Amino acid sequence: MTKKNKLIAWLATALFAGTAAMVAAPLQAETIRVAGVYTQPIQQKWDARLHMALQALEDAGDIEYEYSEKVANTDYVRVLREYAEGGVDLIVGEAFGISREARKVADDYPGTAFLMGDPFEPHGNNFSVFDNYIHEPCYLMGIIAGSMTTSNRIGMVGGYPIGEVNRLFHAFMAGARSVNPDVEFKVTFIGSWYDPPKAKEAAFAQIEAGADIMYAERAGVVDAAREKGILAFGNVNDMNKEENGKDVVVTSALWHMEDAIGHAVERVKAGTFAAENYKEWTMMARGGASLAPYYEFEDRIDADIKALVEKTSADILAGNLTVEIKDEEPMSTY
Repeated sequence: MTKKNKLIAWLATALFAGTAAMVAAPLQAETIRVAGVYTQPIQQKWDARLHMALQALEDAGDIEYEYSEKVANTDYVRVLREYAEGGVDLIVGEAFGISREARKVADDYPGTAFLMGDPFEPHGNNFSVFDNYIHEPCYLMGIIAGSMTTSNRIGMVGGYPIGEVNRLFHAFMAGARSVNPDVEFKVTFIGSWYDPPKAKEAAFAQIEAGADIMYAERAGVVDAAREKGILAFGNVNDMNKEENGKDVVVTSALWHMEDAIGHAVERVKAGTFAAENYKEWTMMARGGASLAPYYEFEDRIDADIKALVEKTSADILAGNLTVEIKDEEPMSTY
């Protein structure tokens, strides 16, 4: 073979190898535009979990993320329409109280995907829904709380008596009663999603009425527990680390939206987004809920109770135990 032919053969081989490598290598995933629309400041724990999940996706290079916070329900539809008109691919938000209006926006913008916090069913082809289903770790917390109370009175301070809160309270109460049938509960709803001073005052009143354990569904309760020298259990975020809960918050029922929103983003990128209920994505088996570490309380919880929590958690994950979902308003028992 002549030098010229050898050179041609070598170039052909190199070109083939390079082409094969290009075919074998996965193409870079397309970045899509995602908007978050929040009724509360992003410091409010529920919206904060959505914001954190979306921020993580942006940091990973999967999405371009923008958001609006403190959007009143009276202004919410306008903001949804502005983002849809602006060409975002996916809108993540909350439609509580404005479900009908939000669905109308989705109908008007069939090319935009919507993933909305909403207690009702999915709608059309592009309106998926999710809610807060962290009742399973709430049940686990209840087991611990029921074993730690000495007065047999537990206080619970929540925002509003709606399904997503009620089911957490009921699960917590059921867990506590499973180990302590004598435990009683004082339930208070403050009529706000973010009013720490009001939540703190409600907690003070419950503590004065004999509660020696608090379930802090709202921010502000941990501060009251600290001032009164009692223990608390957290909700949605890790309140031991994030809400000055050291030596006060035994553990928290955590909500994780990374996998749920990641699923929506993947479906938008693949062109397969559909109207789905993301309920399962917010439960323990799908990684949407978990129990926070015990931190400094590791040695203050009875070993038998910790073993029971571990076994119960394993049963939930294996599908051998179903924690009942009760959305009706819980009532005080003392």
